[in-house]
Amino acid sequence: MQTETPRQQLRMVWPLSRLAAPPPLRLHPDYDLRTYQPGDEAAWLEVMALAGFHGWDDERVAALKAMILPGGWFFAIHRATGKVVATALANHRPHELHPFGGELGWVAADPTHKGKGLGWTVCAAVTHRLLSAGYRNIYLLTDDERLPALAIYLKLGYEPFLYAPDMASRWEAICKQLNWPYTPGAWPSKSV
Repeated sequence: MQTETPRQQLRMVWPLSRLAAPPPLRLHPDYDLRTYQPGDEAAWLEVMALAGFHGWDDERVAALKAMILPGGWFFAIHRATGKVVATALANHRPHELHPFGGELGWVAADPTHKGKGLGWTVCAAVTHRLLSAGYRNIYLLTDDERLPALAIYLKLGYEPFLYAPDMASRWEAICKQLNWPYTPGAWPSKSV
């Protein structure tokens, strides 16, 4: 019996041409944006679970926290309830494809707050933090089926990274689903 090799995750990168042009920070008036405070782990785990990310334990959270830049763990807070409803992380996460890489990671939101621009807010905040820390190789990992997140990343200014042979065809399908211009000739295929 032959086992199927899992597909590699999609990668997107922040363009070198935009290192001095971070995305605008926009925040819905019913929400606040802040960084990590001690004790936020439980609320973070709740939002992660609501977004479909399960399987976290104390050891995995501790390993993740070791990668987060100071002031790089962002939370959108619903003013009326004080609840954490969206989150994203600015990670120091070098990789062979991203030497001295800064990663926009673990974007998650409570689906009951959908349509408020909170994904944009936390992702833009992370991008600002990575740029202010001097990262030139900023990237994120995602999956083909995460179309709402992919739309946010594209609108923020991230570009598909065509690092593997199947990436162009996968991005062609994604662009078609999102009604986004498919321009593989303009997208990077090698690390900086």
